[in-house]
Amino acid sequence: MSESSAAPFGGAFAGRSVFVTGHTGFKGSWLCLWLERLGAQVTGYALDPPTDPAHLIVSGTAERLVNDHRADVRDRDRLAAAIEEANPDLILHLAAQTVVRTGYEEPFETFDVNVMGTAAVLEVVRRRSARGAKPVSIVCVTSDKCYENVEQVWGYRETDPMGDHDPYGGSKGAAELAIRSYRHSFFPSHRLVEHGVRLASVRAGNVIGGGDWTRDALVVDVIAALNAGDSVPLRSPGAYRPWQHVLQALDGYLTLAAGLLIADEDDVKPLLGGFNIGPLPGHALSVREVVEILFEEWGAGEWTDESGGDHPREAGLLHLAIDKAMSVLGWKPVWDVREALRQTAHWYKQYRDDPAAARRIGEEQIAAYEAAMRPRRDVARGFSP
Repeated sequence: MSESSAAPFGGAFAGRSVFVTGHTGFKGSWLCLWLERLGAQVTGYALDPPTDPAHLIVSGTAERLVNDHRADVRDRDRLAAAIEEANPDLILHLAAQTVVRTGYEEPFETFDVNVMGTAAVLEVVRRRSARGAKPVSIVCVTSDKCYENVEQVWGYRETDPMGDHDPYGGSKGAAELAIRSYRHSFFPSHRLVEHGVRLASVRAGNVIGGGDWTRDALVVDVIAALNAGDSVPLRSPGAYRPWQHVLQALDGYLTLAAGLLIADEDDVKPLLGGFNIGPLPGHALSVREVVEILFEEWGAGEWTDESGGDHPREAGLLHLAIDKAMSVLGWKPVWDVREALRQTAHWYKQYRDDPAAARRIGEEQIAAYEAAMRPRRDVARGFSP
C-alpha cells in the first residue's frame, strides 16, 4: 500500500486549496482543524463566530488559515472575490442559519441565508466556470431536516420528498432543490469535461461534540447546566434523533469530497448527488437517554420534564437511511452514539479544567477517530479512505 493510500482520505487534501464557507461555526471550525491536519491550504469565509466562546477561537484554528474572510455569503461580489483569490480545488459550503427555533423567529432571514446563500455560492462557481476557471469540486452541506418528515419509523432516503414543516427544515429542503437545479441545468455529468464542476450535497444532523455553544442545542444546554449545578429542562424527552459526533459527520463530508477530487470522469458520476450521513440503524437514542448518559460521564446531573409547555413544533422521530453512502462511498460510522457522548463529555471537562488545552484536545480526538477509521480503509471499496 502506498503512503498516500494509507493516509486518511487517501491523501486527497494534501496541498489542495480548500475554500470553506461557515468556518466560524461549530462544524466549520472542526472541519478547518481537520483539513489543516490533512495538509490542506484552507481559506475561510463567514460572518464572525455566532457564539462566545467559539471553537474557532479557543482551538486556535483561525490563526492557521491561509485567509479568514469575515463577510456574508449572500454578498456575491465579496464572495466572488474571495473565491477568485483562493482559486480552490474544493469548496465546502457550510454557511447557514442553523437553529430551528431561530427559523420560527426569523423565517425570512432563514430562507434568505440558507437558500439564497447556497445559490450565491453556486452562481459564483457557474460564472467562473463559464470564464474557463480550473475544475472545482463542491460539497454543499444541508441537514437531515431537509426531508418532509412524516414521522415514519424507517429512515429517509435520498429520493424522498424535500421540505419539512418548519421554516428551518423548509429552507434546507429548498436549498437541496437549488443544488439539484444547478447541477442538472449547468453542471450535468455528461458535460463534465466542458464545465469542470463536480457538485454533491450531504445531509446530516444532530451533531454533537466539544466546542459547541450553539443556542438551544441539547448537549450545550446540558453542559451549561452541569457547570452551573442546575437541573436540565427537557422539552421533548421522548424524541429520538440520529445523534452522531461532529467528526463522524465531517468524515462523511470529507469522504465524499475526496471521491470528487480523485475519481476519474466515469467513476465520479455516482457521486454527483445527495448523500445521507448518520449512525447505523438501531443506534438512535431518545433525548432522555442522551442526557442520562452525559450525567453518567460527568458524574452528576438531574433533569425535569417540561414537555407540556408552549414550544415550537419539534419532530418526534427522524432517521436517515445511509445505505447509499455505505454502498457508493464505502463509508460507514466508526463511533457509536455512546462513544460520541463519551468523547463530548471528555472535551468539555478538559476544557473546563484548562481552556488553553482546546486545540490539543481536538487534535487528540481527531487522531483517535482516524485510528478508528483504519479498519474501514483496509476493507473499503469505492472511494472510502
